[in-house]
Amino acid sequence: MSDATKPRSATRVVAIVIALCVIAAGLALYVTERPSGNNPGETASTASAPDGCAAKAGEAKKLAAAATGSVAAMSASGAPASLASLSFNGPDGKPMKLADLKGKTVLLNLWATWCAPCRAEMPELDALQKEKGGSAFQVVAVNADTGGDDKPRKFLSETGATTLTYYSDHTMALFNDLKDRGLALGLPVTLLVDKDGCMLTHMNGPAAWASAEAKSFIDAAGG
Repeated sequence: MSDATKPRSATRVVAIVIALCVIAAGLALYVTERPSGNNPGETASTASAPDGCAAKAGEAKKLAAAATGSVAAMSASGAPASLASLSFNGPDGKPMKLADLKGKTVLLNLWATWCAPCRAEMPELDALQKEKGGSAFQVVAVNADTGGDDKPRKFLSETGATTLTYYSDHTMALFNDLKDRGLALGLPVTLLVDKDGCMLTHMNGPAAWASAEAKSFIDAAGG
């Protein structure tokens, strides 16, 4: 090897050594400083713990099997998810969440005054609430009109719905939330939410909620 070649060889060796050091340092930094994905004080097991709804797929299937006759359109949720964060206005006009009804099995129904099937369905929902409503079960019918409360309240009166509590969402946020989840194709849309806030079954379109099949379905849901 000539004297001219020796410096070039030495330079290449030094460059290789530097590169290896940089790679090693990077790996060390990744291993020691890479975030774990947990909050401070949170273990990996608690960070990945499900909300409890995902484990209810079997319950959802059993409940859907109990939906026969006039409520046979009720479909099981393949991956039950929590709807506790859904928000709308309570009877006093103040914002509330579905979580506020925790402990009750809820039949959540979204309707509007311009929805013809909703007009036919409302007395059915009212009758179901009158017979089955109580500490364990409630029909929560949420109006989705974008105007004020006068027209929807008149609608309830005209349909003879005197037992249902008035709930509303005039922003369409609730409908859009359900639409984004693939649950709402139009109105009415109805979901069965268990006492833990987990949606087990859902359907689009009206149903005869005062029928024997509907009452049997609610009984199977624990209502």
